[in-house]
Amino acid sequence: MLPEPLVKALKKQKYQLLGEHSAVKKCRWLHQSLVYERFCYKSQFYGIKSHCCLQMTPTIASCTMSCRFCWRIQPDDVSIQWNQLSLNSWDEPEAIVDGCIRAQRKILSGYKAQVIDGKLKKVKYEEALNPRHVAISLAGEPTLYPDLSGLLREFHSRGLTTFLVTNGTVPNVLQNLQDEPSQLYVSLCAPDEKTFEEVCRPQIPDAWQKLNATLELLPSFNCPTVVRLTLVRNLNLKDPENYAKLVRKSQSTHIEPKAYVFVGPSRNRLAFENMPTHQEIKFFATKLEGFTGYKILDESVHSRVVLLSRLEKPKQWS
Repeated sequence: MLPEPLVKALKKQKYQLLGEHSAVKKCRWLHQSLVYERFCYKSQFYGIKSHCCLQMTPTIASCTMSCRFCWRIQPDDVSIQWNQLSLNSWDEPEAIVDGCIRAQRKILSGYKAQVIDGKLKKVKYEEALNPRHVAISLAGEPTLYPDLSGLLREFHSRGLTTFLVTNGTVPNVLQNLQDEPSQLYVSLCAPDEKTFEEVCRPQIPDAWQKLNATLELLPSFNCPTVVRLTLVRNLNLKDPENYAKLVRKSQSTHIEPKAYVFVGPSRNRLAFENMPTHQEIKFFATKLEGFTGYKILDESVHSRVVLLSRLEKPKQWS
């Protein structure tokens, strides 16, 4: 289903393509955890073990937006066009989950020699072979996959927690989910509609209104919810008061202001100077704290992210 030039570009970037429209990619924190005993901020904030986390997408080439800061390949990056807004045919959830686990084990097979040499702990490596967490956040917009509830259910039936990340532009799918994720993230990357159009470049009509509808849906979820702010210097790193108004509408459990990172094809759309420092993100977080009443609980300097919450302590996913 994917254009051949896109397939070649994705494979060059080390994506493990699965079936018609899904993919897995090794997270840098999987490597850091196995080799250097360093962990990502999700481990620090929420107890997710980095070496037991699988990073995937059911919609590698489908999205409702073309965000300037996104690391995924977009049509303009490879000078070809494809339909980003729908899947003409799709794989069943069981096949996707099977493929994800096979792909993760294929990725991990490259570490086996280090286990034999004693450079990696055998117990930790064996834990990694049986992932316990899945981040549905790699690329694309997962709510475009027609059986998202089934995919969440399939992961849960195998004992995996699910962290689902959406851009919030398909609220009807979230409203009709039969199975909630373990934790739901909604990306909020602008304090107003004008900035949203400039930064996120929506590919569907009324995207700003749909995002706001999603924010209004969040109080109905039983799982922890997170509003994620990907902040870009000189673009959307501004107006914390209006961000706060949108967050208050969502009543989300947590807020995560996080710096844009100058990686992947985003380097064709932005400059290195657009990447904020952690100090800038921390300063912005203190402004949000004042406007929202949420409290800063933690921060990760290496990931340039701050955690604000309505809780005294986040739920831990061991």
